[in-house]
Amino acid sequence: MTHQWYSFWRGRNKAAGLVARIVMMIFVIYFLLVALGIGFFMKQFIQQFFPGQNVITIFNGAILYYFMVMFLARIQLQELPTISVQPYLTLNISRKTIVNFLNGKSLFTFFNLLPLFLFLPFIFSTISGTSGTLTAIAYAVTIISLMLFNHFLALYLKRKSANSIFFILIGVVIVLALAALDYFKIISISEVSDALFSSLATYPYLALVFTALMVVVYVANSRYLRSNLYVEELSKKESAKVATDYPFFNRFGKVGELAALELKLILRNKRSRTSIIMSFVFVLYGFLFYKPTLIENNSFAQMMFAAIFMTGIFQIAYGQFMFAWQSSHFDGLMANKIDSTSFIKAKFLLFTIAATLVTMLTLFYGFMSWKLVLMHVAVYLYNIGFGSVIVLYFANYNKKRLDLTKGGSFNWQGVGATQWILGLPLIALPFLIYAPFGANDKPFWGLIAVALFGLITLAMRDIWVRLLTKLFIKQRYKIAEGFRE
Repeated sequence: MTHQWYSFWRGRNKAAGLVARIVMMIFVIYFLLVALGIGFFMKQFIQQFFPGQNVITIFNGAILYYFMVMFLARIQLQELPTISVQPYLTLNISRKTIVNFLNGKSLFTFFNLLPLFLFLPFIFSTISGTSGTLTAIAYAVTIISLMLFNHFLALYLKRKSANSIFFILIGVVIVLALAALDYFKIISISEVSDALFSSLATYPYLALVFTALMVVVYVANSRYLRSNLYVEELSKKESAKVATDYPFFNRFGKVGELAALELKLILRNKRSRTSIIMSFVFVLYGFLFYKPTLIENNSFAQMMFAAIFMTGIFQIAYGQFMFAWQSSHFDGLMANKIDSTSFIKAKFLLFTIAATLVTMLTLFYGFMSWKLVLMHVAVYLYNIGFGSVIVLYFANYNKKRLDLTKGGSFNWQGVGATQWILGLPLIALPFLIYAPFGANDKPFWGLIAVALFGLITLAMRDIWVRLLTKLFIKQRYKIAEGFRE
């Protein structure tokens, strides 16, 4: 750990890295405070959202849903912990020590903090008062065990999928299959979850079963790491990382390096900086649409446009001109040894990070109504799941060059039919998904449908990357020719 601190403080870009970490920490603290507030007032939220139903039964039924969704999120967003391993392999340091350090380092992630802030306040305030302290401790042990089970299972599958995507697809397919069985009323996940956690009140020692499952996955993950921790294996499987001015991106390898370079491009040019400014300014856009009467009547169809626009403003404002932002040096990109797959993945990464940060900022609308938070989360999942796919698909047909030195105000350079066509499916599709449910007076089921569509398409991201990479390889010479004009 000391070496990691030395590496950071002695790095040539420590100032930029420190600023990036401080900004990220502010966002993390903000999001965790929101989760803490939900945890303390969860009883009131459940009573308002499910009137007349048992609060603890609803809570029990939602736990497995939460961890299923978080597993999908970890598969897409949680990165593998990395250190420069090779220098340590020649020293008198056991592989077990290195593996333990990697596993310990991996625990410091937002995904592991969130359930602690979200569930523990409710457990020790409501469940402890109803079923006793021992039951509350059993709940807490189970929640922490499931959190770590998810954590190490996601790491294990991502490491295995480095050689074959088959392993990660198995995990995603199982989760989606369980969701489908629940949707078609074949197996109720909520009932299974309620039965499991209700039994803890009678048999608190059952919490150790979940702990045992976590230990099994931890051991499997550690054994896999130790068996592949050789210089020969590393030289075949790992490519050297190049330091960037934004150390946060280093954890994403080559993809992060490309995303960091694009972020530099955005911040150094007038027109591209406008997309960042718009992302923050339009966070206030909801005040024009979110009227008390619409919120009270659950009129999400009349408010969804603002939610789509706010959470997806970066990919709308910046993504509509993809790949024209790099038109001045597009020929150089093609001549360099840049993998097309990594190039496309970097775009997805940039969109996901931007949408996540903006969505976190829009959570203050929760003070107006918790319903707005649900709507924002639903369209956020749609935007990072399928909205990004639409943007990058149409980018392959954009051949108009951009001059980045000019401002964005009243500048129509690069605007063509592609930009207008792009907006139709991007904005219309969530309304089409929501419409049948809204027409049948089931607005919340409509939001769930939009969110589920986003989660499914997010789980299919590797498939989209392959399809878009093939399209990009096919179109890149036409794009380059257009940029030369």
